[in-house]
Amino acid sequence: MKKLDSEFNFLEDMYEDSYFPSFLVDKLKSHIVNVVHFIEENTYTIEEIQEKLDEMTIAINELQNEFYENDSEIETFARDSIGLTVEKILQYFEIDIDIEEALRERDW
Repeated sequence: MKKLDSEFNFLEDMYEDSYFPSFLVDKLKSHIVNVVHFIEENTYTIEEIQEKLDEMTIAINELQNEFYENDSEIETFARDSIGLTVEKILQYFEIDIDIEEALRERDW
């Protein structure tokens, strides 16, 4: 079974920018890591993976208030960082889901 490299950089741009509190970026990362673990566990259909991505995106949506409370927000820069991270994961696992579709539930 294919595993994501342990050196993979999740949300690298967000971690490098002090505008985003690290503890909140860690929460974002944990939702993405859950999807990675799901993909690594078994062979799933595109629909099952998309469902897991939808769950991840909704969970990230729910973090927005915490970002606001910490003088930050999930804005363009964060959206790009999240999208790039998810896109690299999909490419690594050779999953044919367009990034816009993968994150279709986002409201950021």
